[in-house]
Amino acid sequence: MTPSPRHSSLDPVQIEGWRWQPFLDDAVGKLQPFDPQPYGVPDTFLLKQGSTGSKARPVPVTTATWACGTAKLRQVRSACVEAGAAASVLNFVINPSCRYDLPFFGAELVTLPNGHLLALDLQPVDKSDPEHTEPVWERLMPIFERWRQELPDGGPIPEEAQPYFSPAFLWTRLPLGEEGDRLIETVIRSAFQEYLELYLKLVEEAKPVSDARAASLLAGQHRYTTYRAEKDPARGMLTRFYGADWTEAYIHDVLFDLR
Repeated sequence: MTPSPRHSSLDPVQIEGWRWQPFLDDAVGKLQPFDPQPYGVPDTFLLKQGSTGSKARPVPVTTATWACGTAKLRQVRSACVEAGAAASVLNFVINPSCRYDLPFFGAELVTLPNGHLLALDLQPVDKSDPEHTEPVWERLMPIFERWRQELPDGGPIPEEAQPYFSPAFLWTRLPLGEEGDRLIETVIRSAFQEYLELYLKLVEEAKPVSDARAASLLAGQHRYTTYRAEKDPARGMLTRFYGADWTEAYIHDVLFDLR
């Protein structure tokens, strides 16, 4: 089989009408001091267009991917979906190099017909390892405590998912309409910026680790990406939009491509 062409995707995604554009623009801007380099994404995943809804009233769907890498970050990528009233999504994940003792950065910003589902976290590679977690959590928890007071709690997360989230997992559900829009602009966007600023400060400070430590971190990263690929909540939506073959390849070969 001939491999798909892989191209630079450093140019920021621009999707007309996409509500999460300012968040991605913020992230791309904050990454510039780290000299981001192209991260190859197969052509078929850089931009995908389709439709949903009925034949009589089809709704255009656009899915776009932005990705880069830096000296300390193996993969920085966003999956961007715009489908009008059906869905608007930014899934933004930073996967660090295993040569540095860093967590993942994860942001899931989703608008569906019944409301907004919004999550931010610096996700541990190994939650049981205090050497890995405590230096992060002691700096992240004050940010979490400040912003969670402004938001309704999103509810419990499944027990099987708990090893992959920190105590500072900021998770909320907001209604559609003016109140939800206000909280997204005044709280969620500010929290997104602060979580990302702390993460990039940790990246700036990170020093190379030993080979043995890198191997341990890599094993934890494999566990995380395998779990995320198996449980990706967007699988059903993307399958409806584009079919199972494209969706499975996108999840395993782009979103969570650490093998």
